[in-house]
Amino acid sequence: MKKFGCLLLAIVGLAAAIGAGALIFPWYGGGTVVEDRTFLVPSGSSLTSVAGKLEEEGIVSSADGFLFRAKILGGSEPIKAGEFLLPAGASPAQILETFQNGDVIRRAVTIPEGTPSILVYEKLMAEPLLTGEIEVPEEGSVLPETYDYERGESRAAVLARMQAAMDETLAELWANRSEDIAVDTPREALILASIVEKETGLPEERRMVAGVMSNRVETNMMLGADATTIYPITKGKPLGRRIRVSELRDPNPYNTRAIAGLPIGPITNPGREAIAAVLDPADTDALYYVADGSGGHVFARTLAEHNENVRKWREFRRREGI
Repeated sequence: MKKFGCLLLAIVGLAAAIGAGALIFPWYGGGTVVEDRTFLVPSGSSLTSVAGKLEEEGIVSSADGFLFRAKILGGSEPIKAGEFLLPAGASPAQILETFQNGDVIRRAVTIPEGTPSILVYEKLMAEPLLTGEIEVPEEGSVLPETYDYERGESRAAVLARMQAAMDETLAELWANRSEDIAVDTPREALILASIVEKETGLPEERRMVAGVMSNRVETNMMLGADATTIYPITKGKPLGRRIRVSELRDPNPYNTRAIAGLPIGPITNPGREAIAAVLDPADTDALYYVADGSGGHVFARTLAEHNENVRKWREFRRREGI
């Protein structure tokens, strides 16, 4: 009888071990993910709906089995919404841990300095992993930067972050502006910075160009920036041809070759450094500049000096066959 009792206990123990193995091994053992892949947990998902989605996508063999073991063996933390990377061979336990504590995959969209709003709009609309519609943002309202986003995030949400970044940057830089600058408001600073952004692509020239433009604003000279002539024609896109004489003479509120002072609004989205240059311009007497043939500009105090620099620039163009 004693032997029988021991045998019975052994049988019960073996059955319990087999049962525990049947419960535990499928949870912690290797999964069915054969290669690294991504999985999206939609916002507002329950563990039940995620289990069903895992089965539908062939990541687990049974939604019911995954859910049952998750409730017994898994952690108590809630799952997060977002897109996750599931490595090859990930077990159900690893998958649940990823949804609970793993990093959400974030992608990025970059807006280069001097990108006009029509191109910001087109760039966001071309991102296939974003959702929803947006309007073309107000010119000058977006801070050129790199912004991360999640799959399925709305374009409106990403654009709102871009515009909030511009508001914060402009407020910060305005609060630390130099004395006796040529602009009276943050809006004017944004407008002038958009011109500086278009006038030079060299970081080391920004403050000097800002100094020249500031001098012109203060003396009520025409700013004479071709980009302001082009803007109402193309909304910031490349013109693709030479500017016509009629366009240069058109006294529209953007054309600084026909009107004195600042244009009516920004002509692009300036970067942080262009705004900073306008709010701390170079201390210079220069009123003119022209391209020097090397990607930069040569600056002049007087019209006579400027005309000589223009002559040299034209001679360079003829020599180079431009």
